[in-house]
Amino acid sequence: MYDEDDLSILDEAVQLDSPLDHLGALTADAEIAKPNPEEMLALLENPQTQQRMLAARAFCEIEDERATPHLIRLLTDACPLVRVSAAYAIGRNPSPEAVEALIQQLNRDWNGYVRKGVVWALGNCRDRRSLKPLAEALRTDIPAVRLWAASALAQMAEIGYEAVVGAMPPLIEALVQDPVAAVRSNCAWSVGQLCRELPSNVVYATAVDALIQAFAEDEDLGVKEDARAAILGVGDPRGLQLIETLEQEGWF
Repeated sequence: MYDEDDLSILDEAVQLDSPLDHLGALTADAEIAKPNPEEMLALLENPQTQQRMLAARAFCEIEDERATPHLIRLLTDACPLVRVSAAYAIGRNPSPEAVEALIQQLNRDWNGYVRKGVVWALGNCRDRRSLKPLAEALRTDIPAVRLWAASALAQMAEIGYEAVVGAMPPLIEALVQDPVAAVRSNCAWSVGQLCRELPSNVVYATAVDALIQAFAEDEDLGVKEDARAAILGVGDPRGLQLIETLEQEGWF
C-alpha cells in the first residue's frame, strides 16, 4: 500500500502532496516537548491566521477532545492551510460530532490539499456516514484524494458488515479501472482488509476475483505485489493456488 511517504513514485505533475506534509515539527523534538494544550486551545481562536494554523497543527500531535468544536469551525477558515491543518487534527482527534462538518467540507472545498486531509479524517472517524462520501471521492476526485479515499474505506471494517459490503463496489471498480497505479495498489490493500471481515459469500468471491485479476493482469508491478499480498493475507485457497501455479511457471 502507498502512503504519503510514497507519493514520489507518482507523476510529479499530479501534485499529490500537501504543503502541510513539508512543514517541520512544531518543536526541536516533538516527542520530548509537545505543545501545551491550554495554550494551543486559546490560539485556535486567535485572529492571526498563522497562530490558528500552528494551533491546529499542534492538535495533530495532541489528543484533547476540547479542541473538537474549535477544529470543526476551522474547517471553514478562509486560509486553506488552516483548513487542512484542522482536518488532520480532527483525524488525530476523531469524533462523531465532526463527521457531518467533514462531509460538507469535502463536498464544497475547492482545495485538493484540504480534501485530502478531510478524507483521511473521515476514515479515522470510523463512522457509517463516511461511506458514501468516501466512495464518491474514490470515483471522482483528483489522484491524491482518491489515493487516501481508497485507504480510508478500509476503516469500514471497524463499523460492520453492511459498511464492508457497501465499500466493496467502489474499491473493486477503482482496483480494475483507476488510471493511477498507486490508487489501484491502495484499493488492493483495502479490499484485502475488508475481505477478512466477510463470510464466504458472493461479495467475498467477487472481491477475491478482483484481487486475482489485479495480480494476473495489472501491468504495474507494485499493484501486482499488493494484490498478491492481499490474497495471501486473506488466505483464500483459490487465490493461493493461482499464486503458486503462476510462480512455479515463472510467470511472476
